[in-house]
Amino acid sequence: MKKLIAIAFVAFLGLSSAMAQQADLRRKINVSGSAETEVTPDIIYISISLKEYLNGKKKVEITELEKQLYAAVQKAGIAKENLTISNLSSWNYATEKKKNPDFLASKQYRLKVSDLNKFNALLEGIDAKGIASTNIESYDYSKIEGLKKELKIKALMAAKEKATYMVEALGDKLGSVIEIQDGGDNIIQPVYRNYMMKTEMADDSAPAPEIDFKKIKLNFTVNAIFEIK
Repeated sequence: MKKLIAIAFVAFLGLSSAMAQQADLRRKINVSGSAETEVTPDIIYISISLKEYLNGKKKVEITELEKQLYAAVQKAGIAKENLTISNLSSWNYATEKKKNPDFLASKQYRLKVSDLNKFNALLEGIDAKGIASTNIESYDYSKIEGLKKELKIKALMAAKEKATYMVEALGDKLGSVIEIQDGGDNIIQPVYRNYMMKTEMADDSAPAPEIDFKKIKLNFTVNAIFEIK
């Protein structure tokens, strides 16, 4: 009796396995859809490097340059928490100053802005000779996650539309979706022309440098398999 049960169980497993491995004979169509857009970055991180310099025999101290920077940030309407210190050229500034009276200290700051016009206005409020360099570190778009979702839905709808007219061209009808594959994120970040303001080249009367401002391009692809009725 036990042998018969075991044989029946093995047979049942074999039948189940065969059914599971049975080929999917449904007629299908495999298509892809895409959607893209461009957005202007509204979050930009800029590094600013200030450095002491000699104005004749008088040294323009880093503290004075820093006061100018904070005042310019406030005047430009930028929140003070958007400006942080990212690096100091010498942690033992006092010691270095004693050893070498000609020592020139420098500080690097990180500024978060949403409008580069404000940044240009900010630069005009700082002694140009005290600005060692500025450049754009990174950029982002505040609503990018919601935009990703919207574009992927559009890409999926584009795939369905493509599958529909292709199937109907053959006199058939499109069935339900069988499989959906996300083609991944394709985000092309803009390339900015970073600029430098060298101390020895600085000119108090020179206007703030212009920055090439380009858009972030987002492109998404969705692959989908539909049944053909």
